Amino acid sequence: MTPTLAQPHLPRAGATPRGVDRCARARDWAEIQERMLVPLYEAVYERLDVDGRTRLLGLGCGSGLALLMAASRGATVTGVDPSAPERLALARERLLSDADADTDTSSHGGARLVEGGPADVAGPDVPPFNMVTAFQPIGCVAGDSEGLSGLLEATVPLTGRGTPVVLAGWGPPERCTTSSVLKVATKLADPFRSAGSWRPALRDDLEEVAQRAGLKPDGSGRVACPFGYADTDSAVRGLLSTGLFDAAVGATDQVQVDKELTEALHPHKRRDGTVWMPNVFRYLIARTR
Repeated sequence: MTPTLAQPHLPRAGATPRGVDRCARARDWAEIQERMLVPLYEAVYERLDVDGRTRLLGLGCGSGLALLMAASRGATVTGVDPSAPERLALARERLLSDADADTDTSSHGGARLVEGGPADVAGPDVPPFNMVTAFQPIGCVAGDSEGLSGLLEATVPLTGRGTPVVLAGWGPPERCTTSSVLKVATKLADPFRSAGSWRPALRDDLEEVAQRAGLKPDGSGRVACPFGYADTDSAVRGLLSTGLFDAAVGATDQVQVDKELTEALHPHKRRDGTVWMPNVFRYLIARTR
């Protein structure tokens, strides 16, 4: 029988402010910001030997770069994302044929993309997944892990016992240069709203999520993921595309956020005009029981 699963939502920094061009923001994410996490994806795939035997389920797959990298290793990939249709449209461009690109549930070759959650990929003819990833980093915004444990619980019935589930998060603030820039979000956000405000990443953020989901931690790692941009304008667009500044935009306005974000980036601007911010991200491998 097809398992009946809840539909919890992925963690989000906050609702997109009015007036924001969601398609342009998704394009900025895909073209500017998403590549900053490539070292994280590579480290995880290398450690878990992702290859043609891998059946991977990507939670919050967004514009699909991580899935594309897994597929290039031979993996059969499925991505779900209930809250970012504009990013998912870009994932379809990357992974699917033109005939499939306009459907909510589409597949081609070894890839499948679904605008929804785990329940939408369940079925009697769907083999169990033997790897699950939740690469959307948590640990720098208050409330950004809300819903993730429930999402993981809903995913477990689609896997076998001992399946690795990978969670990702920001590293210690002292190892993340971008932390100083993210503080702009807290400075400008409504002080009476905790959700959406920046906070220092905590050592056990990932472990707590795994524990709530009934998963067993089985190793972790840290990966250098520097944020590098061609110029300040690209840096502003890339950082805004993460959604981490949405609460600040909602509390003030886009012009004010752009101005203060540009000022915060100034110390990280190099003589050639590029912007460079070293960061460390952390991942946790947890196993289903």
